[in-house]
Amino acid sequence: MKITDAFLGEHGVLYAHFDHVQQAAPAAAGLALIQGQATLLTATLGSHAHLEDELLFSALDPYLGPMGPLAVMRMEHDQIEGLLAAAQQAQGPDQALRLLLQAVQVARSHFAKEEQVLYPIALQVLGESRLLELGSQWAARRGVAA
Repeated sequence: MKITDAFLGEHGVLYAHFDHVQQAAPAAAGLALIQGQATLLTATLGSHAHLEDELLFSALDPYLGPMGPLAVMRMEHDQIEGLLAAAQQAQGPDQALRLLLQAVQVARSHFAKEEQVLYPIALQVLGESRLLELGSQWAARRGVAA
């Protein structure tokens, strides 16, 4: 499996999580529940972003350089992480909810850029065989059969 396919699969699971957060969080009764959602998203998105940066982005760095699409992707990873951290530290439920929903919105937009722009570039620049090799590395890191 190509690493881009693996990350698309992760996106699919995360989209379902985003849907749940956007539907359930506004009705959540209390700061702790909203912050709990932010903590869970921090873990799942953080794991996804870490592997993406370590495996795919680092493979693309020599071809795309430090600026351009990879710089945008890394900046958005940091932005999402910052919003979720702020939601976890918020003093009230309204602020925590606003930050959590903003993080979800940025993540959705980020995923769209990856799916529509970055992953096609990766196929063009790295080629299918390198994406398959990276997919095997992804599977080993995730502990799943390739």
